[in-house]
Amino acid sequence: MFIDTSGLLPIHNEKEPQHKEADEFFRGATRRLVHSYILAEFVALTHARRLPREPALEFVRDTEHSALFQVVWVDQSLHDQALNLLFDRLDKTYSLCDAVSFVLMREHGIQDALTTDHHFEQEGFNRLLK
Repeated sequence: MFIDTSGLLPIHNEKEPQHKEADEFFRGATRRLVHSYILAEFVALTHARRLPREPALEFVRDTEHSALFQVVWVDQSLHDQALNLLFDRLDKTYSLCDAVSFVLMREHGIQDALTTDHHFEQEGFNRLLK
């Protein structure tokens, strides 16, 4: 399973409406892929939601070092592939973070995304959080 920012937040924050559902998917997954742009976006999202900063940062650090997650660090090649995908989809409003996710999901043969983002469905993936 791939974990997007909108799937990571309810895992971190028990007060999120989709916490229980996200937690069930998380616990049931045999694989949990995330990338470094997701972690950066997560920090920004928790700040925007006015969640306590230190626990959010600790969550990121724990995620980076946890055996429960496979963290892919975005390098120049992956960044360029994602940017090319965006140029190929000028009619879409995907973010660069989304595009990196799509490239990685295809490379790793992952179909399911723990996300609320409809862009994943537009790219043919399964959005687990509706």
